[in-house]
Amino acid sequence: MQISKKVMRYCKFCKKHTLHDVSIASSGHKRGALKRGGKARVRKRGKWRGFGNLGRYSKPPITAWKRKTKSTKKTNLIYTCPECKKSTLQRKGTRAGKVMMQKE
Repeated sequence: MQISKKVMRYCKFCKKHTLHDVSIASSGHKRGALKRGGKARVRKRGKWRGFGNLGRYSKPPITAWKRKTKSTKKTNLIYTCPECKKSTLQRKGTRAGKVMMQKE
């Protein structure tokens, strides 16, 4: 999916239409291995050992017919106003396999 680098949009801060700069938001970072919320840390502490219902540490009953993943992700665009330098995220993303900025 090709996206233009500049789009004419209404800025809710300036209260007028300006030519906004478009950028793709980063997906964030992965959870660290031995951090407080890390699964590897919990496994090292031995929370997943034993019998019976282990609550949040037990594995869910996933079968082959239940397992499926989505092949695309939704776009996550940031629009920045050149006058007030404030940014707004897009309200509704569209599914796309690959998102690229157009060369101008």
